[in-house]
Amino acid sequence: MKTDSAVTALAALAQDTRLAVYRLLVQQGPSGMAAGEIATAVGTSPATLSFHLKELSHAGLVSSRQEGRFVYYAANFDAMNELIAFLTENCCAADCGPTCAPVVACRPVGMSQRARTGRTRASKA
Repeated sequence: MKTDSAVTALAALAQDTRLAVYRLLVQQGPSGMAAGEIATAVGTSPATLSFHLKELSHAGLVSSRQEGRFVYYAANFDAMNELIAFLTENCCAADCGPTCAPVVACRPVGMSQRARTGRTRASKA
């Protein structure tokens, strides 16, 4: 990851609502959440949420997909892992050398929480 990309991602997360939305989407996993569910969960209006999702999307931290009349948003785990790697790539290098840098990555499993609990969404149109 380049420095300018990291700054853009960190700037997108440097706001209370966007940080709450992003953490919610990370917690949700790759299946994501419908915009209305996100707005309800973080207690914001749809118009305000749209602005925040645009900022997170511009930073590459979230992706969206249309399913029927709903738009689902999901965290971009690869971008998150790149940001974490960028922030920690030289961790402890002064004391331990390059061999002690932590390996941190979030790799969600393919099955969504909804699939594990038996809840389903409407099928794709």
